[in-house]
Amino acid sequence: MVNQVAVLSDIHGVLPALEAVLAEPEVRDAELIVLTGDIACGPQPVQVLDLLTGLGDRAVWIRGNADRELVEYRRGLRDSIPDPIAPSAAEQLREDQVDLLERLPTSLTLEVRGLGEVLFCHATPRDDEEVVLVDSSLERWGEVLAGVDPAVTTIVCGHTHMPYTRLALGRLVVNPGSLGMPYGRAGAHWALLGPGVQLRSTRFDVDGAAARIAEDSTFRQAAEWADYCLNARATEEDAFKIFAPHDGRERAL
Repeated sequence: MVNQVAVLSDIHGVLPALEAVLAEPEVRDAELIVLTGDIACGPQPVQVLDLLTGLGDRAVWIRGNADRELVEYRRGLRDSIPDPIAPSAAEQLREDQVDLLERLPTSLTLEVRGLGEVLFCHATPRDDEEVVLVDSSLERWGEVLAGVDPAVTTIVCGHTHMPYTRLALGRLVVNPGSLGMPYGRAGAHWALLGPGVQLRSTRFDVDGAAARIAEDSTFRQAAEWADYCLNARATEEDAFKIFAPHDGRERAL
């Protein structure tokens, strides 16, 4: 059983946000740090992966859809990626880092003190880019959780970049939000599990981080990307408009 877990999701290759969260006392003291995917697709993928691999066995990794797409691009399995920053991120990665991302599991289960069996995934337990939201219907939750072991009491997922907790069909669902691409509210969002659930947000020097990203990254639009993403210029309304049609609700209309 693990006493306390820090959950870091959707880092998206933003080194200053990751450094700020790793400096938090509760993260430093956590028994494990679980990374719930979309780790490297962003302006500083090499630096982010190097920092995380330096954590050794304290870091438990899960692959997200954006990480999978980087691997597919580098392996010649696709010639484009919808996210404009992704080809730049893929090209920056060393071969050992591509190998690392390729080997990552898509989910894992840990017993966490106070929460029981906790399943960690990126989007949903069955798919790395499926959409569920805080206001998704119970019917939708029934679909995406249908194959989950009955022993699992808590589901931790990322992908939609908006933090929330909710009860769905008797299970607690936790989304820690995003470190590197927050929607609706600036800050590096993460979660602390055990014995309860805390949704946390770490503030850091966004202007300084954006300048550093613009200087470090090989992505030509890095300055504009950093300003938009780190300042959370994508509102929650924007995010819901994009995501809501993909969570099955239109079928019910």
